[in-house]
Amino acid sequence: MAKIYYDSDTNLALLKRKVVGIVGYGSQGHAHAQNLRDSGCQVIVAEAKGSQGWKNAKEAGFRVTTAVDVAKEADIIVMLAPDNLHRDIYYGSIEKGLVPGNMLMFAHGFNIHYGQIIPPPNIDVAMIAPKCPGHMLRQLYTEGIGPPAVVAVHQDASGKAMDIALAYAKGIGCSRAGVIETTFAEETETDLFGEQTVLCGGISSLIKAGFETLVEAGYQPEIAYFEVCHELKLIVDLIYQGGLSYMRYSVSDTAEYGDYTRGPRVIDEMVREEMMEILAEIQDGSFAKEWILENQAGRPVYNALKSMDAEHPIELVGRELREMMPWLKGQGK
Repeated sequence: MAKIYYDSDTNLALLKRKVVGIVGYGSQGHAHAQNLRDSGCQVIVAEAKGSQGWKNAKEAGFRVTTAVDVAKEADIIVMLAPDNLHRDIYYGSIEKGLVPGNMLMFAHGFNIHYGQIIPPPNIDVAMIAPKCPGHMLRQLYTEGIGPPAVVAVHQDASGKAMDIALAYAKGIGCSRAGVIETTFAEETETDLFGEQTVLCGGISSLIKAGFETLVEAGYQPEIAYFEVCHELKLIVDLIYQGGLSYMRYSVSDTAEYGDYTRGPRVIDEMVREEMMEILAEIQDGSFAKEWILENQAGRPVYNALKSMDAEHPIELVGRELREMMPWLKGQGK
């Protein structure tokens, strides 16, 4: 069983004696910074001068400076800029400012696990990864609750890395719900696998395949969109609330029977074998190498695929249909 830590297992005083430097005031960064400040911690923010993040942090009342200055002044440096920028930020601005006893913290293990960042042995390296988007992390904190998170220690130079990481989890509100202990390897590999095979890659391809099947069979694109895309939110919400069993309890018996008997024909052994292949590419670093090289080359494949999918018929039909739903205005395109 996983080890889970709660508020009673943490000591926020460990954090209040330190200066926390948040590198990147974006989705996660703004929530971490504001929650920590409200918990009584000393927070400074690093952002690119003149950026929207810089302006937003200033407006929120933070002292905003460069990553170079944050590395010199902060005891805990939290890397919350986009993952693909971490290596350049670290070696260009952070590394020289580190001193023994510092902690380098992440919200995702990619750059440590795949060796894009190799910290010196005399600092702590840890991770706190909230299991929700940044805006929800902030909202839940203000409501007196918080989301679960995972915690991992990659390097414990001080002998107190786990205690400090758990204090950080309390500072942002996650230990109110519970913090599950993991490793950088487990968090990174399972996160990538989930994104690629289910949450993003799997579901996107499943939706498009269902849409194309219905349209090619002569059904109206609008009806196909509703059946394989629009109504997905209703099903996901039920699963989110109470798992697969609650979803099955909530839908019709016909739908439940179709789930049991037809679902395994779609997600069959061939799909499972492909999932194992994708997992192997994550575990052996093949995907990481591919993605790193893609970024270094200016993202030619990424940009081409993104442009192509933006013009997929389901996207074109969806834009028109969402105009019929005023409650969605401002939530997407």
